[in-house]
Amino acid sequence: MTLFRNVVFIAAIAGLVAGVVLACMQAYATVPLILKAEVYEQAGGGHQHGHAAAPAANATDTNAMSSAVPAPAEAAAPAEDEGWAPADGFERFAFNVVANVVTGIGFALILVAVSEFAGGIGNWRQGVFWGLAGFAVFTLAPGLGLPPELPAMPAADLAQRQIWWTATAVATAAGLGLLAFRKSLPLAILAVALIVAPHIVGAPQPDSFETPIPEGLHHQFVVAVTLTNLVFWLVLGAVVGVVRGRFTGTATSLRDSFA
Repeated sequence: MTLFRNVVFIAAIAGLVAGVVLACMQAYATVPLILKAEVYEQAGGGHQHGHAAAPAANATDTNAMSSAVPAPAEAAAPAEDEGWAPADGFERFAFNVVANVVTGIGFALILVAVSEFAGGIGNWRQGVFWGLAGFAVFTLAPGLGLPPELPAMPAADLAQRQIWWTATAVATAAGLGLLAFRKSLPLAILAVALIVAPHIVGAPQPDSFETPIPEGLHHQFVVAVTLTNLVFWLVLGAVVGVVRGRFTGTATSLRDSFA
């Protein structure tokens, strides 16, 4: 129980710090672009496309947690009343902070749990490398097929996108794990095949790509989401390394430290 409690504590601290950092970056980098897109959406009478907020994330800030990073709340279509939504300004920012922190803690739990099987993250430098791996798995790889979406942009069926996103993240994680921890040519070939396979199959696409959103605005949003998620993962990994290092000292893993 002590091991579990400390794993959760490390993840909570890292997720809190990284989530707040991401929310602050989003306030200046992605939220203004979303507000611009909402103007186009309202001018065009609204466009419902089943967009999946993340983390993502939509930690991350991309669709279906490809936003690893977590995305800000979307505007409701003006044609119908979709109920309560946070008001623009501080209220929207506050809810975005909460969403990012919760998502950050979830990703931190995954990061800590997986890294413990490899001996744990001993310092912030190792944490940065683990953060880069998380960025590749949850943002970069899924984003190649499902780039972050702005309001009023068309999208394929939500369930199909979620299935493809999840399969891509799992395959990429497995491929990177084989490349990092299994030194053999057959396994390296298998790892590359796992990483490439989802992109050969291809992500689900909408029936039409017609949208009132200017291409330049969407390009800025994709770049902003990618960069903010990169910083999010670097901060998350580094903080996990720092906090865990203070708990474990020179121990090789949390299990050894708290046994």
